[in-house]
Amino acid sequence: MWETWQKDHIIAVKKQPFVQNNNIKNNTINSHYINDHKKIITVNTDVFSIKINTQGGDIEEAKLINYQEKLGSNKPLSLLETSPFFIYQAQSGFTGKNGPDNPKYGENKRPTYSVQQDKFEMKKNENKISVPLIWKNKEGIIYKKTFIFKRGDYDIDLVYNIKNLTEKPIEVSIYGQLKQSINLPKNRDNKKFSIRTFRGAAYSTENNKYEKYKFETIKNKKLNIQTNHGWVAMLEQYFATAWIPHTLGKNYFYTNYSGTDFVTIGYRSSIINIPQNSEKSVKSTLWIGPEIQDKMSKVAKNLDLTVDYGWLWFISQPLFKLLRLINSFVGNWGLSIIIITFIVRGLLYPLTKTQYVSMAKMRMLQPKMQKIRDRFCDDKQKMSQEIMHLYKTEKVNPLGGCLPLIIQMPIFLALYYMLMDSIELRHAHFIFWIHDLSEKDPYYVLPILMGITMFVIQKISPNNSSDPMQKKIMNFIPVVFIIFFLWFPAGLVLYYIISNFFTILQQQIIYKNLEKKGIYQQKI
Repeated sequence: MWETWQKDHIIAVKKQPFVQNNNIKNNTINSHYINDHKKIITVNTDVFSIKINTQGGDIEEAKLINYQEKLGSNKPLSLLETSPFFIYQAQSGFTGKNGPDNPKYGENKRPTYSVQQDKFEMKKNENKISVPLIWKNKEGIIYKKTFIFKRGDYDIDLVYNIKNLTEKPIEVSIYGQLKQSINLPKNRDNKKFSIRTFRGAAYSTENNKYEKYKFETIKNKKLNIQTNHGWVAMLEQYFATAWIPHTLGKNYFYTNYSGTDFVTIGYRSSIINIPQNSEKSVKSTLWIGPEIQDKMSKVAKNLDLTVDYGWLWFISQPLFKLLRLINSFVGNWGLSIIIITFIVRGLLYPLTKTQYVSMAKMRMLQPKMQKIRDRFCDDKQKMSQEIMHLYKTEKVNPLGGCLPLIIQMPIFLALYYMLMDSIELRHAHFIFWIHDLSEKDPYYVLPILMGITMFVIQKISPNNSSDPMQKKIMNFIPVVFIIFFLWFPAGLVLYYIISNFFTILQQQIIYKNLEKKGIYQQKI
């Protein structure tokens, strides 16, 4: 039913044509020009297949040739795209008083750049290629945008050059922005009932390391801040696109909503003054690609935070580094997940032991506590006092079973977010039928195994409740979790199976030691 609704919803969305908005106010950058005289040039490197529109000089398509669109497909993943049903572009240019992208100066028409050739190819003996785009206005000012692609890198350098050959000074600003449709077409929205990760905009400033900006927020509230350093980006699970300006002085970060289906996040530099008969060059960097943390951190400060580990990032990042280290030795991400789960659960064993000992003692006190409840059933205050006195006499902390669990939960949640958002698990093979740890188990074997381990844990765990209804509900919980986990990525389910297995093992060791001491009598 869910998949049928999604199909009908997507068809309805696809029937809605895009409306281009050409209204411009207050010298803001218009991201909705109609490129009616476009000429497309292609750039092929060892990691990219890119198409640039000479009208405006925007990147309208970017394919990541080392990443498949789907497992087993020969089709590379399209990150940037321009089609009748979806727009995702990296736009850039010159605005300000004398900028050709300023509608008052450029007559509401993007400049059409000239280029030496239609196709650029990185040869095997080349480590970088340059793609220069040049436009000259009627007054003799030459504007040049040069894209520089480097072998093996997903960051693209963009050098802006303005040559003022006139007899008067000019003022120009540089801008870069990311424009995307809010609604996804069917071929890009491959999630069904699975948990959805963040898709939207983000930015970083000198005062704020990382801030997400939802598309819904952009609709209602425009971003308008100034900063000396930082970046703007658009994010989705595993992949990101980001502009990193390198201009001196203040940069202005902004968002726009077209009123139809487009949202934009971008930056604009402060005014660049160019005297008569002189030229100036400035630079920015564009990241288009997978969220590879170590590479992103070298491109820009805090850019690696786009791998969204939530508020537990300070735990998730060290865990991921450990996971990556383990994988460098074993060469299998599934085995690495198993090993890191054993390591984490081993380190947390003292807390786990405290938790189970407390739960066992609480269970042994149940008969005495029931006698107190029967004796003082009409005096609740006296009942509470006697129960607290019993805890004190028997040296039992009633919260002893909860506090260790509360301490452990952030670590388990950090592992969860780490496995959910790491690009390295995408299309990563484990064993036999598990060919992609980032997707659900196609035969649902892992969710069923997870449910079985949950059922075993319930049977061997102390149950301090005498309510038959509560016991029935507890017995039904593994079934609910099996259904819920059917759509979970296989890597996450594997983590929970190993964690549950370790719990069973730890419980048996702890309870047998307690039996020897006469503290606990296990009943399965």
